[in-house]
Amino acid sequence: MKFKILAAAAAAMMAAGPALADLTVPALNYRTGPYAPSGIPYADGFSDYMTLLNERDGGVGGEKINVVECETGYNTEKGVECYEQTKGQGALLYIPQSTGITYQLIPKASADQIPIWSVAYGRTSAVNGEVFEWVFNMPVTYWDGASVAVKYAMEQEGGSLDGKKIALVYHNSAYGKEPIRTLEALAEKHNFELTLLPVDHPGQEQKSQWLQIRREKPDYVFMWGWGVMNSVAIQEAANIRYPMDHFIGVWWSGSEADVVPAGEGADGYKALTFHGVGTDFPALQEIKSQVIDAGKNAGDGSKFGEVGYNRGVFTAAVVAEAIKTAQEATGNAEITAADMRDALENLEISDARFEELGLGGFAPAIQTSCAVHSSPRLAAVQQWNAADKTWTVLTDYMEPDFEVVDPLIEEDSMAYAQEAGIEPRTCE
Repeated sequence: MKFKILAAAAAAMMAAGPALADLTVPALNYRTGPYAPSGIPYADGFSDYMTLLNERDGGVGGEKINVVECETGYNTEKGVECYEQTKGQGALLYIPQSTGITYQLIPKASADQIPIWSVAYGRTSAVNGEVFEWVFNMPVTYWDGASVAVKYAMEQEGGSLDGKKIALVYHNSAYGKEPIRTLEALAEKHNFELTLLPVDHPGQEQKSQWLQIRREKPDYVFMWGWGVMNSVAIQEAANIRYPMDHFIGVWWSGSEADVVPAGEGADGYKALTFHGVGTDFPALQEIKSQVIDAGKNAGDGSKFGEVGYNRGVFTAAVVAEAIKTAQEATGNAEITAADMRDALENLEISDARFEELGLGGFAPAIQTSCAVHSSPRLAAVQQWNAADKTWTVLTDYMEPDFEVVDPLIEEDSMAYAQEAGIEPRTCE
């Protein structure tokens, strides 16, 4: 099944009347360029889950889901162009798949009253729904992730990081810079030394950063990388024999595409995650039998079950649940972007509901509200086994240090409100 729509086709559907309307979800994907290794699995998983719903259930509430795929190449300018090209096609929400694109779309989509869901990326302070009425960033934020990584390192060190060294290798962009503020606050609180090592786009040259790591011997290396940057960093770490079990990536630095190129050298590498690994979930098996084996998959099927693929499935499942919530709230199968926003703000996906979806144990329960646009704000740590080429989730889902993170969210969101001339709304 192809996920493209032409303006003429959209016009024809509208002319045909409400009975033929689809639930339109633009997909700002990147299947080309240096970030394709990370972008392709996600795009495949997202589309394949939507295809499963269309083929098995006739969509959601009797309406087919129309995934409008637009190639961005992870380029912010192209992402904005995709938004402008597709927003008039009845878009219910935007999932930018890029922090840079998210930052550019926040004022645009808010003015156009189309919700943005930056899935565990984007502007962390969008957690504050009183300021960011049209922006959501569940299930977890970069500041949460930075705090969880520090908490995990503390546990490994017997409860203290006093006098320890942590290096952050990060993509030199809005995305990569997101955790710095939180790590600086945590370094002050826990008395560890933080070293910042930016890596310029696209991340293929990192010799100097890893020579510095070899020289300074930090106790832990955290990574906020994406695309080819990740695999290069992991190979460089292997080259200098950095202990992989002390190398921890954010969730965008923990996929098969990141570790497989380094072979045995990647063994023991760790990364954060906010969902399950592998294919041992009924929904994944249905995708395999009803979509991939039936030849209706978006890609070539080779990414099925990879971390990035599963993340696409997670995202699609939450979108579908938000659509269902909006339909139930309005009593209409055909919903608007405003209905979708309201649903995202009143979204509840319990453990029992994930079980009903065939995703029991796949992700923690979600419950958002007017004031809180990210939930549950938890992350776990997974580890790569190079011998059998599998990820294993090592820990339970962990909370961040809310005493550090939440005041930063409040400060940053209120600064944005003042800068943008936004009067924060009151949430009862």
